[in-house]
Amino acid sequence: MVTIDHDAVLRARVLLLGSGRPSRAELVGAYRVLAEVSPKAYLPKLVDALLALYYASRDPKVDLGLAAEASRAARRMEVGAPNRAEQLRRALDAYQASLFALGRRAEGRAICEELAEAGQSEPLANVLAEEGRFREAAELDEEAARNGIPDHSFWNKVRWAANLEGAGLHDAASTVFRELLEETRRKAAEQDTALAILTWELVHFSRMRETVGDGASAAAARREALRVLEELANTGEPKNWSCILGWWRTLFVLSGRAAEPAASPESPMPPFGTELGWSRDVRDGFLGMLPGLEAEAARLREADLLPELVDVQRRIGIRAAVREGDNPYLFEERFTPHFDEGVTLARRLPDNPARLARALADRSMFLVAARSFQPAHADFAEAVALLHDR
Repeated sequence: MVTIDHDAVLRARVLLLGSGRPSRAELVGAYRVLAEVSPKAYLPKLVDALLALYYASRDPKVDLGLAAEASRAARRMEVGAPNRAEQLRRALDAYQASLFALGRRAEGRAICEELAEAGQSEPLANVLAEEGRFREAAELDEEAARNGIPDHSFWNKVRWAANLEGAGLHDAASTVFRELLEETRRKAAEQDTALAILTWELVHFSRMRETVGDGASAAAARREALRVLEELANTGEPKNWSCILGWWRTLFVLSGRAAEPAASPESPMPPFGTELGWSRDVRDGFLGMLPGLEAEAARLREADLLPELVDVQRRIGIRAAVREGDNPYLFEERFTPHFDEGVTLARRLPDNPARLARALADRSMFLVAARSFQPAHADFAEAVALLHDR
């Protein structure tokens, strides 16, 4: 039986009815007290107040406590209460993120499973992908697609295709990605999406098919991408678009998955194919590889081991994209050195046209993101010629 502190209840009501503006912490304190006497009215307010304090915090341990309390409060709300499902999802999402930030993966995964039961399967799919459980992640993606959740086609289909590919189901992955391409072609024709996005998707699809030895499909996708690039070089985008760097970054980072260590529950890796939703411990670990990669690049440069150096430099560039690839401020100036160096090094490998073609394609897609369409077309035309697609 809960003992009610009537003085505390009175103080809480006076605080809320007063003319001053309570702080976030004061609101949390008041709603904690009032939620015990009027849960139907005040539990929703307590959840919102705890999450507001959570979003303002920068202390991982404080974050965890606030998110855990918000989750408990949301679970206590009456089933069927207005906004209960949404508040529970928000609270659980904050809770799982806080657990992963502290490296408590088993507990975080359990909360993700609860989230999935509440109708939000993306965090669990990402966690499974981080642990190399791609088939299970793809099954969640398929279920979400059948239910129409989420409805942002690029993001859910790229993730779904990436998870299928990670599971070795390459034909199924290509089927999903082809559906995305068809939709993007239609939208581009109606000027409802950027030609840049269509180009990035075509180049990524060509890589998917090249991986499984389907050279004909890969070449056809590259030729189509070259035609779109020619249009961009000649006339530019038919419409101005807001920042679309996230599309470029997602596909560029995904293209580097095969060069990274395999994901496992003991050694998780990022959920390639997603822009957001990486567990903080995994993201920190991925970026934490940078010093080692830079030291390896210096050793390879000293030993003049160019093929290996080209590959390591690409892994470094992918991490730069993860860290700040969606920031438009001085975007071209910041990233040009990464891609120029990749092409310069690859040109020193006359007997390795595939590496040069990859470096040129990488730089071309970056230049598309920077809206430098004519140089992008020139680079990609050279890549296509190297691969004898014409």
